[in-house]
Amino acid sequence: MRLFLLCFTLFSLSFGSYDDGKELYIQKACGNCHGAKLEGMHAYPSLANRAKGFLAYKLKRFRSKVSDNQQQEMMIPFAQNLSDKEIDDLTVYMNEFVEDVNTEKYDTSFAVEGDGGS
Repeated sequence: MRLFLLCFTLFSLSFGSYDDGKELYIQKACGNCHGAKLEGMHAYPSLANRAKGFLAYKLKRFRSKVSDNQQQEMMIPFAQNLSDKEIDDLTVYMNEFVEDVNTEKYDTSFAVEGDGGS
C-alpha cells in the first residue's frame, strides 16, 4: 500500500495540471497577446494544441534570456520568473486546450426598451 501511495505521489508531481496551467495563463495575462482562447492575436502566435515539448523548450529558452528574433524578446520578462512546475502546468494547458462550448457568448435575455432616448 505504501509503495502504491509513493508511486501515485511521484506520478502526480511529475506532470503538470491543466487547471493550474489555466489559472496561471490568466494570472500572467498571457491572453492579452495570445488570446483568451489561445488563438493568437495579430502577430502573436496561436498556442492552442501545440506540442508540449516545443512549448516547454521555448519557455525555458525565454527564461534563460534567449530568443530567436526581436519580437520573441518580448517574452523574456514574462518567462524569467517561471519555475519548471509552472512551465509544465502552462504547457499542459496549452497542449490539451479545449474550448468550453457550453458557455454563452451573449446575454440572450437582453431586451431593448424605449425609443432610444432623445
